[in-house]
Amino acid sequence: MMKFIGKRLLMLIPVMVGIILLVFTIISMTPGDPGRLILGQLATEEDVQELNERLGHNRPFFIRYTSYLVDLIKGDLGRSYLTDIPVAESIVSRFPVTFKLTVYSILLTIIVSIPIGILSAVRQHSIIDGASVFSAILLSSMPVFWLGLICILLFSLKLGWFPATGVETAASYVLPTITMAAGTIAVITRMTRTTMLGIIREDY
Repeated sequence: MMKFIGKRLLMLIPVMVGIILLVFTIISMTPGDPGRLILGQLATEEDVQELNERLGHNRPFFIRYTSYLVDLIKGDLGRSYLTDIPVAESIVSRFPVTFKLTVYSILLTIIVSIPIGILSAVRQHSIIDGASVFSAILLSSMPVFWLGLICILLFSLKLGWFPATGVETAASYVLPTITMAAGTIAVITRMTRTTMLGIIREDY
């Protein structure tokens, strides 16, 4: 088992290197100047070139790519162009809230999808079954960002039930949790229904 896991982890290394190379290539081909983006349109050309030189953007592509890989191995993800805060620090500072939302969305998915999937299979061709199948198809085809906007417009701005921003209260986690869990609930509900129907049709 450990050898299998070790092989899988080793296989991730060339995949990650390839993904980073692809992203680097796309970013390098994208029109725009990092120095101009940071300093703004009013900055002089000399200041822009000086910043690009300091950040290493004037170096050849593969030198920048190799340098990034070395820094990545060291745990240095660089600094944000917009906030000038280390990227690793930004990730760490936001991890607790992200972790909470992930746990909440998983719990909501389990609590909602499995019972509905079982009930839908047991009462096949009923109104409950039709409603659950329709809802699952609708949620699975709905973009997450669009669902999030709809939830904010309806439950925050129109009804005022939940806050649209912040993480100060438990209510602040409701809309993000629903948004994150909706697509997974749809998939697990359909999977549970299909599995239950197969079991119900067995001879035993």
